[in-house]
Amino acid sequence: NKFVPSVDKVKSTSNSTDVWISAATQGLIKYVHEEMEAYRLYTVMPALVRFVTQLTNWYVRLNRDRLKGLESGDASDAETGLQVLYDVLLDVTVLMAPFTPFITEYFYQHLRKLQPSYAEAADGGGASNPVKPGKSDSVHFLTLPAYDEGRLNESAVEAMEALQAVVENGRTCRERRNISLRTPIKCVTVVLRNPSANVVDSLNGPLKGYVLSELNAWELVIVPKEQEHEWVTLSLTPNFTVLGKKLGKKMKDFKSHVTSMSHADAVACLEKGSLDFENLTISATDELVSKLAFSKDGEQWESTSTPEGDVVVAIDCTQDEAILSAGRSRELINAIQQLRKAAGLDIGDKVEVFYEEEAGLSVVESAVSNNVEAFATKFQGSVPLPKKFAPSWSVELRSGTAEIGGSTVNVYICRPAVAGKDGLSEEVLYYLSTLEPADVAGKDSLELKIDGKEYTLKEGVDYWVSAGAKLKDVK
Repeated sequence: NKFVPSVDKVKSTSNSTDVWISAATQGLIKYVHEEMEAYRLYTVMPALVRFVTQLTNWYVRLNRDRLKGLESGDASDAETGLQVLYDVLLDVTVLMAPFTPFITEYFYQHLRKLQPSYAEAADGGGASNPVKPGKSDSVHFLTLPAYDEGRLNESAVEAMEALQAVVENGRTCRERRNISLRTPIKCVTVVLRNPSANVVDSLNGPLKGYVLSELNAWELVIVPKEQEHEWVTLSLTPNFTVLGKKLGKKMKDFKSHVTSMSHADAVACLEKGSLDFENLTISATDELVSKLAFSKDGEQWESTSTPEGDVVVAIDCTQDEAILSAGRSRELINAIQQLRKAAGLDIGDKVEVFYEEEAGLSVVESAVSNNVEAFATKFQGSVPLPKKFAPSWSVELRSGTAEIGGSTVNVYICRPAVAGKDGLSEEVLYYLSTLEPADVAGKDSLELKIDGKEYTLKEGVDYWVSAGAKLKDVK
């Protein structure tokens, strides 16, 4: 269907990342207006650059499959994502125009073509009033967009900041253990210091899938406050800059006192908001620095925390056969995707995939059999098969080699082909080789005559719509 921008669809979305990027965009517009009115132009460009990073590295990355229509098969959800992305791109293009005039003009000339008012630009109308996105011949004819207060959403921004902290620290943990992102990890455990109910509910709810996807993890655990002591230790240190004059020579003794406090005592101090020391009251808010540190025993854990010490992320690095098998399947998926790209295939183009391992090895076969659902979801129901199951008439579109599980594997992508029963006559097999899967889909049988001899072929017995369907029945 033809894409028509709709702000109403943008405002009606319930997707957490849509709500966040819309709120962030409106917040940016508000900020730019405030700073430019105060003539603080030097603060605007850094904010714009930070936003572009958020848009590309987070919103687009988190929604890449959704925007392509691959995530749930729901075309309306994909369109909603595209509506939000278009709305953000148009606003930011106009917002950045005074600072980057040439690249934004290029963006605008492409974005304007989707606007209903674009037709009004014909015969010189694009240079006349009223000014409209689409109708106007240049982005520099447009005024800066006004922010929509109704789309500002601090809760969505707060939750997204927490997600980013978890993902970034989880990636650091992976790097420390040299675990590739293609290899899953069993569990990501997160400890947040005094999180709001909104953040906890978001990470346990709508944002959970994004965290698991970005870290390629099977489970996410947000540790509740009553269990924090099992995972982390809260430590306190003096804020030397603030306390230097106040304590003077007592600083050394005070430092020893606070650094030796137990986790429970440190927590109690922060909850009270102050600490008494030698007839002095020390503010826990301004005069103490608090940090969380991972303290759970076990070599399977790798942990890290934010510089402020308010978020601790630990990953379970256990590498059992299920984990390794899932990692190999991701390597094969990547190899297939590269071949599809090299063959110039579109997202909706269906293919059959076959592979050939070194003699005596079954690493890939085991990985595929243990992760059938993952392949079926990624490739529209098609699951890679050993090359020996490919019909002799399969048309190879592209092939290549890949290193999977430490061994070299040949991978082939082929046009979908009808599969025939082993032992059928050459004439019948030749006839089947001329058919497309669409020719036999939904048919229970085929009637044919070759050299005066009549044949009745039954689906599921004599022929199948694909090699995969044949393998299921034959097994």
